[in-house]
Parts: sequence; structure tokens; C-alpha cells
Amino acid sequence: MKLYFSPGACSLSPHIVLNEAGLAHTIERVNFGTKLTASGADFKAINPKGSVPALQLDDGNVLTEGAVIVQYLADLVPGKNLAPAVGTMPRYRLMETLNFISTELHKSFSPLFNPAATDAAREAAIKHLQPRISFISRQLGDEDYLGGKQFTVADAYLFVVLSWSARVKLSLADWPNIQAFLTRVAARPAVHAAMVAEGLI
Repeated sequence: MKLYFSPGACSLSPHIVLNEAGLAHTIERVNFGTKLTASGADFKAINPKGSVPALQLDDGNVLTEGAVIVQYLADLVPGKNLAPAVGTMPRYRLMETLNFISTELHKSFSPLFNPAATDAAREAAIKHLQPRISFISRQLGDEDYLGGKQFTVADAYLFVVLSWSARVKLSLADWPNIQAFLTRVAARPAVHAAMVAEGLI
């Protein structure tokens, strides 16, 4: 398998999951400006959406959308317990959480990455994000991970998205359990390895 990524983008989530799952893979960086991969390939020919992540399978199929990719990877290695069994209520709860992270947290960060955003637009984006971070903070509670003691693909995605707070200067001081969560996840060997591979640390 080959994962197409951009350093620190949402593609870091499946990169972490690939490592956690112990699945053989390669990675190739995508230049968002040129839409070319590190080897010079036209990324839009690989993923017409032009966005990462994209996971090219050994049979040539390409999967896109991070929340789908991480579930696919988890299902390849059920013994790792990176996602509950398909068809169970815990699995639907995981899907619910992945969807919330994708639509309510991930996309809400977008205005903060816009260099042309005014102070008013930035303030509005932060005000929009705060109750959503509060919600996921309440879901996490005092647990190690979103599902309790077991690390899942939802934790990988949440870690990546909320790690962006440092890049956009969004304080997480009001959510000490989120801060502790980010530290805990960053210390996992698979997470550290993915961040090293992407040049983030």
C-alpha cells in the first residue's frame, strides 16, 4: 500500500493507523501547490479530488477520505482492536465520532489556516470551534482515549486535528484533559514514528 500525504495534514491520521496496525506501506509526499507527488506524478490523476489522504491499494484501487481509510485499515487487522467489530453498536459509535471530528472539528479549523482571514473571521472561527472542542472534551472525560483504555482510529484522527491548535495559536488551556490526551497520544511509538517520517519532529 502507498499513502499519499502532506506533512501534518489530515493524512497523518491514516499514517498513524498504518503504523499502529503494523501494515507494510510506503508514503509519498504531495505538493499542494503543483499537485505533483514527490516522484513527479500528477496527483489529480491518482485522486481527482486533489486532496490527501489517498491510499493506493496493492490491487490498484485508491481509497480517499480519511475516516473511511482508517476504518478500512482497522478492519485488515481486527486483532489490533483499532475499531470495534462491524455491525456492532460500538462500531456505529466510532463512526459517529469520526463523522463529528470530520465535519465539526476538522472543517472548522479551515478558516484559521487562511492567511487572508481577518481578525474578525479568525475570532468567529474560534468561537465556532470552542463548543465543539468542549463536546469532544466531555466525551473523552477522564479516560485515556475516546473509547476508554483502548486506542482506536478515532483517537488518531482527533489527535491530528486538535494538534493543529498549536499551528493556528488556538489555546487549549480550557480543556486540560484534551492537553493530556494530546501528550499521551504523541508518546505512542507509532505516532512518533509517523511524525518523524513526515519531518514534523
